[in-house]
Amino acid sequence: MQTEESEFCFPELLNSSCRKSRRPHSVSIIISITLSSISVLTVTLNLLVIISISHFKKLHTPTNLLLLSLAVADCMVGLLISFQIMLIDGCWYLGDLMCALYMVLDYVITSASIGTMVLISVDRYVAIFYPLHYPSNVTTERAKMCISLCWMCSTLFHSLLLMSNLEQPGRYNSCSGECVVFLDYIAGLFDVWFSFIGPVTVIITLYLRVFVVVVYQARAMRSHIAAVTFQGSVSVKRSEMKAARTLAVVVVVFLICTCPYFCVLLAAQDAGVSAASVTFLLFYFNSTLNPLIYTLFYPWFRKSVKLIVTLQVLKPGSCDVTVE
Repeated sequence: MQTEESEFCFPELLNSSCRKSRRPHSVSIIISITLSSISVLTVTLNLLVIISISHFKKLHTPTNLLLLSLAVADCMVGLLISFQIMLIDGCWYLGDLMCALYMVLDYVITSASIGTMVLISVDRYVAIFYPLHYPSNVTTERAKMCISLCWMCSTLFHSLLLMSNLEQPGRYNSCSGECVVFLDYIAGLFDVWFSFIGPVTVIITLYLRVFVVVVYQARAMRSHIAAVTFQGSVSVKRSEMKAARTLAVVVVVFLICTCPYFCVLLAAQDAGVSAASVTFLLFYFNSTLNPLIYTLFYPWFRKSVKLIVTLQVLKPGSCDVTVE
């Protein structure tokens, strides 16, 4: 009887309880350790990005503010992974309200992250195509406003989209211990277009144009065709192109990690559980990779991390230190 009861999420509710997922105990432990490691690593690395950009005044640029927004989203994703650890056996023990809030938060963070990627693409597009107007048109205040609008629109859109799930949490659960979110066909289409197809189309279109210009200018510089009369402007262009190449890596990695998840989501009826699990894990792992990319390509991040780890940031006036 004990073995039979252990198969249910809530043994005292045999008639309404969900059954636990059947898998070897060793497999559950491996999954739990893997997800825990990814969660801790994701939160830690993104906190370093958040502290770096927030603390050092020299890093308060429009582009870095967009990276800060992305780091906040990635850090929250790392926290959400801890909820996935609790779902390893297929049971949700935190109640229907927490389930609804968790699902809505997941949708909001995902949408805000993708929206931030769109803003990063627009930022690089303007910097490359309109370098003379970039400093005056793209300011820190406008960047903050765009980031705020991105998060507010994402929160409002998905709160309305998932209203029925919030009004009566658990109404779509088939048994006790389940945590599901329901979207009808029309709402699902809106979500896919708003959160995936539309933004990804904008990102790819803008970065393809930026890529063409970067390649052209790189060849021109190697051929000594570029004018060198105005050394200042050439220097700015080179720095902007370097930033564009670095952020292109972030965008490409983002697309590689997210596209399989949304493709499986669109073909959910044909996707197996293993395929869905792998793409879901890959989707979350993108939040871990972004800070690692910054470590490889951004000297300012490596310097700021060193100052944070050695507690130099606690000294008076440390916020004015130049880390670029």
